[in-house]
Amino acid sequence: MELSAKKRTILGKKVKASRREGKLPAVLYGGDKPSVPLFLNKTDFEKIYSQAGESTVINLALSGKKQDILISDIQVDPLGKIIHADLRRVIAGEKITATVQIIVEGESTAVKSGEGILLILLNEVEVEAYPKDLPADIKIDISELTEVGQVVEVKDLPIDHEKVEILEQELDAPVVKIDYPQEDEEEEEEEVEISEEEAIAAVEAVGEKPEEEGDEPPQEEQKQKEEEPQPKEGK
Repeated sequence: MELSAKKRTILGKKVKASRREGKLPAVLYGGDKPSVPLFLNKTDFEKIYSQAGESTVINLALSGKKQDILISDIQVDPLGKIIHADLRRVIAGEKITATVQIIVEGESTAVKSGEGILLILLNEVEVEAYPKDLPADIKIDISELTEVGQVVEVKDLPIDHEKVEILEQELDAPVVKIDYPQEDEEEEEEEVEISEEEAIAAVEAVGEKPEEEGDEPPQEEQKQKEEEPQPKEGK
C-alpha cells in the first residue's frame, strides 16, 4: 500500500478551508529527523486506513522519495469524520510498538446451540516487534471452542510469541470465553406478614405519640375551651 503526501505550510485553524477541498492535515515524525507537516488526499487516506489500520507498514511517497511508515493515530470530529492523522517513521533494525486488532472468526457449536454465549474480553493488544514481524491483525477461530467454560488466553493467540511481544497484558489474561447464558432475573416483591397484635400495637403507638413542645392543640379542642362558661366571681 502506498500513500502520497505533500509538505504543508498552512498551519493552525487555517487548515479548515483545505479540509473542504479534500485535503487531510497530517504530521510525519519519528527517528532522528524533525517532524514534517503534511497534506494527504482524504479519500485515499480513509481507504488505506480502513485496510491497514495502525499496525500495517505502508509506503509514504513524499518529495519523490518513499519511506516506510505506520499510521500512529487519527483525530476525529464529533461526527466521527477523520480530521487529522499522525504518521510515524519506521526505522530499519529498530523494534516498534503498535496496536493490533483482534478479529474473531468462525462459529462455536456451543454458542450456536444456545448452550453458551461468546464473551469478547479483548478487542486489541499493544505489541512490540520488528517491522517485518509486525502482524496486521490477530485472528482467533472460535470453532474450536465447543464447550461452555473454554477460553482463549493471551498466550494462546496465534502469533510467533518469540518475535512478537504483547505488552501490558498477563499471559493468562482471557481474550474470548464461552460462558453460560445470563438468565433474566424477575424481581419478586416480598410480602411482609405481620400479626394482628403487631398491627394493633403499631396503631396505638401512633395514637399515643406525645405532642412536641410548642405545638398548638387541634382547632376543635381550642374551640371547645373557648365555648366553656367561665366561673363567676363571688360578689
